[in-house]
Amino acid sequence: MNNLAHLIGLKDLSKQQLVQLLDRAQYWAARPSEQADILRGRFVANLFFEASTRTRFSFEVAQKRLGAHVLNFIPETSSTVKGETVYDTIRTLEAMGVEAAVIRTKKEGLLQELAQTVDMKLVNAGDGTNEHPTQCLLDLLTMKQQFGMLEGLTVAIIGDLRHSRVLGSHLHAMPKLGINLLLAGPPAMMPADIPQGVKVVSMEEAIQTSDVVMMLRVQLERHTESLYTSKEEYHKAFGLTLERATMMKQGAVIMHPAPVNRGVEIHTDLVECETSLIQKQVTNGVAARMAVLETLLKGSDTKWEPSLATATY
Repeated sequence: MNNLAHLIGLKDLSKQQLVQLLDRAQYWAARPSEQADILRGRFVANLFFEASTRTRFSFEVAQKRLGAHVLNFIPETSSTVKGETVYDTIRTLEAMGVEAAVIRTKKEGLLQELAQTVDMKLVNAGDGTNEHPTQCLLDLLTMKQQFGMLEGLTVAIIGDLRHSRVLGSHLHAMPKLGINLLLAGPPAMMPADIPQGVKVVSMEEAIQTSDVVMMLRVQLERHTESLYTSKEEYHKAFGLTLERATMMKQGAVIMHPAPVNRGVEIHTDLVECETSLIQKQVTNGVAARMAVLETLLKGSDTKWEPSLATATY
């Protein structure tokens, strides 16, 4: 695989790079209890400037399964409260021998700025409303496991599209892999830029024609004004209700990057129903992040499974 200096976003990754990351993620997904020493003796830091449960802990599990020493940075007890910049924090960690940093931040473009000036490997764990590349990878891995392929699938992403960094990564990755991407949701929550080939459709078309119905959380923390009067109103107009779920085509599945607002974007009874892959997504988060960390820190030394390298997408 071509060496990656960082994983900041999926916009500049080729189809081959995406496929090889997914292949390696599947390698680890098939070995859920395997403990490796691939990163033994190497230090990785997690710097989360925004709240997180799934992403933060799955990165830590991935790091420990690869044998790395893990440092969890807590902004409230660090020198950032005294005015230290993230750049100076990273340079301090570099001076101590830390080789990689997983960063979640509200500031879009921060990782691109840091990548120009530091030697440490950087992994984007979500920057503002820009991208969330490892979430995209675990979503794609989950779809590949379910359907055996990605090319030709129709995926509907529904909800608060404007504020979704998950969508930001999928907009770049899915078309490269031959996925037909549909968008649906409130007009006020549509993204400003929609790539050619990505279609905006009605809720009914999205739900009735898609192999994957992916609901997105309403990110009220990023809204400057209220866009609906009540949770019940939003659920009725743009949520995956029990009635809408009966319209899904045979074999279609439900996904959600989580956290889930039960009763808002998705009815609570659907979160863990038999067609839901939401918990499977969480499980696959560890494998996807193991693949990313291994690729960044091992580079060309990584040995890919021949049988997986030729997998159909």
